[in-house]
Amino acid sequence: MKVKRIAVLGSTGSIGRQALDVVLNNKDKLQIVALAAGNNVELLAEQIQKFTPGIVAVASSEDALKLKKLLTDSFNFEVTYGQEGLEEVAAFDECDVVLNAVTGTVGLTPTLKAIEAGKDIAIANKETLVAAGHLVMEAAREKGVNIYPVDSEHSAIWQCIKNDDKSVSKIILTASGGPFRQMSILEMESVTREMALNHPNWNMGNKITIDSATLMNKGLEVIEARWLFDIDFDDIEVVVHPQSIVHSMVEFVDGSVIAHLGIPDMRIPIQYALSYPERWTNDLPKLKLSKIKQLTFEDPDYEKFPCLKLAYQAGITGGTMPAVLNAANEVAVNRFLNNEIKFTDIYEIVSKVMSKHTAVFNPDLKQILDADKWAREEAKILC
Repeated sequence: MKVKRIAVLGSTGSIGRQALDVVLNNKDKLQIVALAAGNNVELLAEQIQKFTPGIVAVASSEDALKLKKLLTDSFNFEVTYGQEGLEEVAAFDECDVVLNAVTGTVGLTPTLKAIEAGKDIAIANKETLVAAGHLVMEAAREKGVNIYPVDSEHSAIWQCIKNDDKSVSKIILTASGGPFRQMSILEMESVTREMALNHPNWNMGNKITIDSATLMNKGLEVIEARWLFDIDFDDIEVVVHPQSIVHSMVEFVDGSVIAHLGIPDMRIPIQYALSYPERWTNDLPKLKLSKIKQLTFEDPDYEKFPCLKLAYQAGITGGTMPAVLNAANEVAVNRFLNNEIKFTDIYEIVSKVMSKHTAVFNPDLKQILDADKWAREEAKILC
């Protein structure tokens, strides 16, 4: 069996670290050849010592110098930095599959560079498809490149559909509802950073955890699903499933519904994206339904979680509007994490930025990046 050579973008983040765990457990099948991280240089140095990649990228030239000081000359690898470094890692010649696990639209151009270089993509960076789904999927088709979903929900849908995509009637995305599912709108006014970061089921990075608390994450996943599975927004439904055992479902034209169940552990969809078309064994706990006892489902409350409605609106509008939604949200979430705005201000800021934007339809990459930049500036003014 040929060993798959993997590049991980965002190796020091939550998904990146779990992906490296998967590689360690499958050393006879997977090999890390390239890593890209931000400024967590100490952790990156440990990863380099463990996996000996041929090239690494960090956030800045200062981080590159710091990394070189941490490691001895016995390690033979190239160090690059910044957005160009990220793109260089994504297009690395010796790589077969690029796992894009960075956060934000910073992952967009590396994805396009990797596709251009003929690399298969394991996509955990949902913002790439939110902002430029039409460009990414068209480029992948032209290059004959595979896009493997890593998000648990999209991996579930992918596995449920298999080769029966022509018979799909509806996609049903499940959402845990986050930590505030049973909280009143008034109570949500006083939500703190620590409260929002306390997700009941999943262990994720800060940004995605806040997005899960506002349900913006589920809205971004709706837009992502539209592009991954070429399905209309009218045929994508969100249901709240607090147990996070059913990761998503697919309804077919005959009324059959197929669901994907499993423990809430991201290493399972990460492994499947890297092992496809095979399934590999692992030592993760197995699902025991008798211990779960019940699986419940309910409609989302759009009044309490208006960010989900905003995402649907942005997706249906199309053009540059999803990029604006995403960029404004990134700024607002960052300000909330810095204790500069209230939890409920996130929606207000994103909504106001969207209302000021005139969407450009069928945008090229420059127009998308321009809209992204404009939305960030507008959101910073409102913050």
